Amino acid sequence: MGIELSKELRDQYQKTLDLAKKQIQDIENTIEDELAKVKERLAELQNKKKTLLQMYAAGCEILGTDNEFEKSESSGQGADLT
Repeated sequence: MGIELSKELRDQYQKTLDLAKKQIQDIENTIEDELAKVKERLAELQNKKKTLLQMYAAGCEILGTDNEFEKSESSGQGADLT
């Protein structure tokens, strides 16, 4: 299906393909690594938010005030991203 090429030209194209393939694989690996870091950071932030919301809710209960976050959390505005 390919075009007739000299051995030298064919080798040059093969080297180009091999290099491009390696670079694509390297980029894919980098993307996976970065996604893992982002997911880990999101989990940390969500845990911190959950803890702070619990502290805030307890404070509201002690003071007898409305918890403004209770409404937004139950309506999905604070939805979990994982």
